[in-house]
Amino acid sequence: MDFRELQVPGAFEIVSTQFADNRGAFMEWFRADHLEVVTGRTFRLAQGNLSVSKKGVVRGIHFADLPPSQAKFISCVAGAVLDFTVDIRVGSPTFGEWESVHLDSESRKGVFIPEGVGHAFVALTDDAVVSYVVTAVFNAEREHAINPMDPDIALDFPFPSEELLISPKDQDAPSLRQAESDGLLPTYQDALDFYASMTAGRER
Repeated sequence: MDFRELQVPGAFEIVSTQFADNRGAFMEWFRADHLEVVTGRTFRLAQGNLSVSKKGVVRGIHFADLPPSQAKFISCVAGAVLDFTVDIRVGSPTFGEWESVHLDSESRKGVFIPEGVGHAFVALTDDAVVSYVVTAVFNAEREHAINPMDPDIALDFPFPSEELLISPKDQDAPSLRQAESDGLLPTYQDALDFYASMTAGRER
């Protein structure tokens, strides 16, 4: 596995080696031990999710209260998506910035997103299936969203806005500035302290 840190500190793009022959292909798409070596922290799998989306569907920008929030390992197992990692940690050197990674069922790349960081994607194909393995179970009372059309974040979608399909919940979500003003966002220092508590082999 090859890991590339994104411009959002603590987030990584992961490229796994695929072994192909006349039967098809095989790959290790997730290795907790490799992830722990690179990130220096544990990844305790607590829940796995799949979403199926039509072309143009936008999901996110989603995040959960820290602690415990959710670290996520994202991959696209059918079709293709443009995946966004958004730094919403107040005080981070890249607060409000983002990076996108093209995920699809051919390259079979993955993205690791640490706790306290926002996540979104737009489906580039019909029947785009995204897999999420996460470190904490879903808790609706601790889940939040930021409007994916927030002009201050300015996610670069590959389709005109009128072709995007966004849920009412995400459309009605606050902007990054409003979420900060409302005290919904984690701080960078709180995130760093939480990551330290998840140090590989020393989870507290």
